[in-house]
Amino acid sequence: MLIIAEVLLTLAVFSAIIALIVFSIRKPIRKHKPIDLAIFEKIKPVVNSSNNQIMLFITFLGKHQFLIPANLVLIFYFLLVNKQSWFSIRVITISISSLVLMLLLKQLFQRKRPLSPLLKAAKGLSFPSGHAIMAVTFYGLLIYILQHTIDAGWLKLFVTFLLILLVLLIGFSRIYLRVHYTSDVLGGFIIGLLWLIISLAMIKWLETYIHSL
Repeated sequence: MLIIAEVLLTLAVFSAIIALIVFSIRKPIRKHKPIDLAIFEKIKPVVNSSNNQIMLFITFLGKHQFLIPANLVLIFYFLLVNKQSWFSIRVITISISSLVLMLLLKQLFQRKRPLSPLLKAAKGLSFPSGHAIMAVTFYGLLIYILQHTIDAGWLKLFVTFLLILLVLLIGFSRIYLRVHYTSDVLGGFIIGLLWLIISLAMIKWLETYIHSL
């Protein structure tokens, strides 16, 4: 638990830095709202009841109702079955820290959601997209784990492609359902990827440092 606390403390410093950067560019992002609205109009021709159901399913794969159990399964698998505790630490720290970062950035940015959701209004604030951040960090972490656990090169490439495609579709589903602007999703993707890279680098450094003692 001490190791996890140290990692989370270090990541908290990085989250504060990212938060300050996002807070400083909040006005330029808001100026692009006409582009966000134009994208909503471009999507209108593909909106129908069948696609609505598909998008609802895809967006569910980025919701906390799905991601919390999925993270718990990974944690217990690496703790009890695979016996690789550092993978468990990665899952715990990245999932918790990315959630805290997302909530912090939403409060800093204070952007309201689109006024006319397609089906049902979503709660909370709009920027950055929590689905985008959590999808990148969770499925990106899966890609990282697969790169270290699968030997077959073709299988790594195929699964990586599928997971990247899923992340992109989750982001698109939020725009399709009109619960996020495109800039919310793109911002979430960038923040999530940056956070994933920082988190993995920090944990890897800490792992190397502890093993050298």
